[in-house]
Amino acid sequence: MKMKKRIYINDWLLFKPYEHPVKTDMYYLRICNDVKRVLCADNNFFTLANRFDEKEINSLACFLTSYFEDIISGTNIWKSFVRVHMRLYNKQLPFYDLQEYYEGEINTQEVCFLTWYFFNTIQDEIFFNPFNPFFLEAAGAVMSVFDDAWDHAPENDDLSSFYRMNDTERDFYAARQFVETVLFRTYLFGIDSIPVLEEKNDEIITKYRNDEKLMFFLNENTDALIHHHRTRLLAFTGKEWAAEIIGESHPLKSDFLEMSPKIQGYFLYKGQDQTDVFIEHIASGKRFHLTKKSFDHADKLKVIDTIIFIGIVKWKGEWWFSGTYFQAPFNKELVAYEKSSIQSRAQVNFLDHQSNDVDEMLKQQEKAFLDFNHGSPIAFLPVGETEGFMKAYMEFFNKSLNLSEKEIKESEERIRKEGMKKPDDQSFDFPEDFETGLVFFNPKSGCEMVFEVNSAFPLPDNPYFRPELSEEHIQCLLMDESISSELVMFCIDNCREELPFFNAGPGQLYLEDIDFLLRFWKRDNYYTLPAVTLIGQKE
Repeated sequence: MKMKKRIYINDWLLFKPYEHPVKTDMYYLRICNDVKRVLCADNNFFTLANRFDEKEINSLACFLTSYFEDIISGTNIWKSFVRVHMRLYNKQLPFYDLQEYYEGEINTQEVCFLTWYFFNTIQDEIFFNPFNPFFLEAAGAVMSVFDDAWDHAPENDDLSSFYRMNDTERDFYAARQFVETVLFRTYLFGIDSIPVLEEKNDEIITKYRNDEKLMFFLNENTDALIHHHRTRLLAFTGKEWAAEIIGESHPLKSDFLEMSPKIQGYFLYKGQDQTDVFIEHIASGKRFHLTKKSFDHADKLKVIDTIIFIGIVKWKGEWWFSGTYFQAPFNKELVAYEKSSIQSRAQVNFLDHQSNDVDEMLKQQEKAFLDFNHGSPIAFLPVGETEGFMKAYMEFFNKSLNLSEKEIKESEERIRKEGMKKPDDQSFDFPEDFETGLVFFNPKSGCEMVFEVNSAFPLPDNPYFRPELSEEHIQCLLMDESISSELVMFCIDNCREELPFFNAGPGQLYLEDIDFLLRFWKRDNYYTLPAVTLIGQKE
């Protein structure tokens, strides 16, 4: 496999948290080019890599060399991944034989895994099987370069400095900057996170190219991803990786883990004192104290019930401004719209997810679903009957509550006051080009509707199972991010023995590391959240 160009310093710096070369960079750049040379000399590697251009092969060489530099320099990035994987699965890595694995050193299995991760992260058109022998062969070639350099490779102290936090740091913005560095300026996560940022930015630029608020939208996109993006590796957020990288003994570790998701939306201004601005989330009615340490616009807020659009994050027990902000006069139409918006209310749902009320409601819904569906948590239906099934189930559930007429009226009044639509007013949108679907009661979220995967379930009550479509539907079930992990595990737990996919070949091998793979495939939806919005929860 012939490549025309060398890797240059600007290519290497794309994988660093700094912009200008430091004294060790030229050394590691030479390693990069050696890695590229041995990869391109392997004819078998060409079979795998012929889908990629030279720029991407250069990136692979920089990526793998950054791993080597990380181990040499003790930046604790790769070690953090290994440590978490060990904590979750009682082994250092997925997929590979670890009998000859050496803690704290470079390992062939690690290079093999990182090459697999790289190829499955920079593109999503095809899933590369981790057991493909090409990965092991490529790793062996790269390890020959790393082994030769191991004894005299220099530590990059400048790099290490970017992954330390002052023990006494209290400022939210320093913490946010650290999370941004971890997600977008770190070799291990940058190949995953940066393309997501750039893709969303491109969409924003296309839509708002001539809008004076273009930078507003771009800044908001970056801030949202800092707080909400989950990596393909273990479906962790940036704050979780930040907590791992600074280490177990660091006093800020728990603060990073307790940093809240970002709430963004419309609020009503309710007053202020010397330290805080009082705001009320319009959609939910929840009230917050925004610390003035983070907000320079308090003096511009004069009129109660002025509408402000703002993002807030809880850090070390206080709510801080994060992202973008603007204010507008009170607008009753906007207030009415926000109160009726499920999406806007969902911004604060995480505050109620730990509530016993949510757990109790899901248990009631699950019991009703099992009673309604003859004891089964899953129903297989033609698409045209799905809406009728859902409406009949909701009616059954409501009756199962045995509410008195007085309680029903009180419930309807609460819904009216909150500006919400009654369930009877809601409708379902189903894809017209699909023939079959299923409704699964997910004990962690509620009813889940999925289409065109019925042939993954060879169950007696599934008349739509077609063996010739089985593998295709299983692949969809596994890799479609919108489908819950709970439904996948229901399939594996109840259908595995009847499915050839899981009894031979890669599918059988996937089972040992299925949780890792589900995190990889379903990063944004791996952690299933209740599809429940409580009303009347003001605090």
